[in-house]
Amino acid sequence: MTADKPSLNHPAPEALDLLLTRRSGSAKAMGAPGPSKAQLSVILRAAARAPDHGKLFPWRFIVFEGEARGRFGQILGEILEAEGERERQIDEERRRFLRAPVVVGVISAAREQIKIPVWEQELSAGAVCQNLLIAAHASGFVANWITEWYAYHPTVKERLGLKAGERVAGFVYIGTSTVALEERPRPDMDKVVSYF
Repeated sequence: MTADKPSLNHPAPEALDLLLTRRSGSAKAMGAPGPSKAQLSVILRAAARAPDHGKLFPWRFIVFEGEARGRFGQILGEILEAEGERERQIDEERRRFLRAPVVVGVISAAREQIKIPVWEQELSAGAVCQNLLIAAHASGFVANWITEWYAYHPTVKERLGLKAGERVAGFVYIGTSTVALEERPRPDMDKVVSYF
């Protein structure tokens, strides 16, 4: 089986184990190493294998690594400074993307007035984010899917080069956890599963 020619109907219990153990790692507790160029390429290819009604690819990626993380932080700091934010908050935003070795922005690029509903296109971008988390976990890293204020700020969108109708589905931070991961509460399946 190759990455380009998947085997259909092939049981993969290790994949289920991966899904049952996956959990987010805090972006605030990430450090190096992050994925290499080759590893990140595989992670992004895996993320792009999301469900996509109409084969539209209604999303794209913006990768922040190396000095680009600091440049984006400067943009965030400038925006908050112009809005009169406290210096402490401005400094925190300048360092925001330095928390993880790699941050991947997933941009939803849903198109209207076509037969595929916008909602389904947006769900596809969400599936891409989830695939990013799973692929990072499968590659031995931790990841955290975050939006926060800068995902919605019009000036940030402009500085990222988002086109009309594009939105940030999330920023996925990827790195190595500097602390032990703890399990969090999970849903009581009897309360969230019903049969029709």
